Amino acid sequence: MNPKKTKIYIAGHGGMVGSAVWRILVAKGYSNLIGKTSKELDLTKQQAVLDFYNKEQPEVVIDAAAKVGGILANKDFPYPFLMENMQIQNNLIDGAHKAGIEKFIFLGSSCIYPKFAPQPLKEEYLLTDSLEPTNEWYAIAKITGVKACQAIRKQYNKEYVSLMPTNLYGSFDNFDLQSSHVLPAMLRKFHEAKINNHADVTLWGSGTPMREFLFVDDMAEAVVYALENNLPEYLYNIGTGKDITIKELAETIKKITGHQGNILWDASKPDGTPRKLMDVSKMKELGWQYTTELEEGIEQTYAWFLENIDGIKEVKLG
Repeated sequence: MNPKKTKIYIAGHGGMVGSAVWRILVAKGYSNLIGKTSKELDLTKQQAVLDFYNKEQPEVVIDAAAKVGGILANKDFPYPFLMENMQIQNNLIDGAHKAGIEKFIFLGSSCIYPKFAPQPLKEEYLLTDSLEPTNEWYAIAKITGVKACQAIRKQYNKEYVSLMPTNLYGSFDNFDLQSSHVLPAMLRKFHEAKINNHADVTLWGSGTPMREFLFVDDMAEAVVYALENNLPEYLYNIGTGKDITIKELAETIKKITGHQGNILWDASKPDGTPRKLMDVSKMKELGWQYTTELEEGIEQTYAWFLENIDGIKEVKLG
């Protein structure tokens, strides 16, 4: 049997992570990929997902589907961030199990770890303390997905594994200022300030929190590694193992975009978790590590943003 002919369903194939996984798989010669838009398949509807599995009969499922957003979006819309994410992943995971699918790759987020967990974050820190309040709704949903996959793995000995990426960025990111994460929001702010006569840029918080960032194509490579190998444990961190301050990130993006104005910090706004660095030693020991350095990745992301700026739509939440 040719493994490149394996029938693989990528849930969320139109999003930043899913589209990157799709691109990498196609580049590597995989030719039997399935993707459905939200109009074609509503993942919050259990029966629709079961019917899809029964009809298409994929051999592997990669779950890159989620309702995502930054601090503001999570604060303003806690219920959909909790409920819709649980509905999506529960339908995908339970449906795959019921359909007899032996391999499932669940993608989550580093926000599943406690707010004040020791740094760098190890997989075993899960559920050892309280979460960051600004995104606990999304985090709780993702934790239930991790635990569902772990339970299936434990009880039925299926290859259900969870990959927890650090902060991702890259092509097809969300650049909406009301709902995006810190890096794409900054990139857009600096670009717009540059074309507005290098106006001053106001950013949230103090700039002192430290964050780790991973280029989405590297995340996709990690997913392919999990696809092509049998990972011995249920949960793996995916990141670079290196972090920088938000202030350093702002200066880097300012340089890449060519903005020449001032950066103003609004200390009345929340900083979020003070530090979030991943311990990525488990994946590194297995043979996977990142390859794209931050400045190179931001340059590629900015180039994509400029090429697609006319097609970037505002995102409405509610």
